[in-house]
Amino acid sequence: MAILTLENQTTYTKLEEIVPILSQLDVQLNYWTIGDKAGELLAKDVLNEEEKEQVLQSVDHYFEQLKTTQGYQSRDLIVLYPHLDNLSTLLNKFAACHTHADDEVRYIIDGEAVFGFVLPDGSQIELTIQPQEYINVPANTEHWFHLTSSKRVKAVRYFTNNAGWVPVYTGTVIRFPALITA
Repeated sequence: MAILTLENQTTYTKLEEIVPILSQLDVQLNYWTIGDKAGELLAKDVLNEEEKEQVLQSVDHYFEQLKTTQGYQSRDLIVLYPHLDNLSTLLNKFAACHTHADDEVRYIIDGEAVFGFVLPDGSQIELTIQPQEYINVPANTEHWFHLTSSKRVKAVRYFTNNAGWVPVYTGTVIRFPALITA
């Protein structure tokens, strides 16, 4: 269940309360079931390339939808966990306010992650997304990303081109409590 937190620490957990706030930015949040095909692989911290592909194939029906309806061309599975050697380096790239030239699309299948956003009025929000939640952050939307204190997530990322997401930093100061990055 997604959790939306406002700067004043008011929280919302009901989709019907969260969606209107996110709609100010055209951010999409959906609930997609995972099913049982990924099985025990979701419980493992580390996955080899073959195991990642098995997980991806178990949810590829969503990828097929996105290819048809929105032109997505590739997908991968990112696996982050507390003892990953370069976790801090990976997360620090996205912890500052930035935008991307492409949509940032993730489907969380294990663990949880936080996207922060700057609303049109300048206020800021953070959205914690959890397993079976899909988020589409449109291109040029000012945001930041970090993990929760569990420092653990498995997320399918969808791309419209092979360049992926290159952050363009905006310099906006994040007013939320200190980020937990690694």
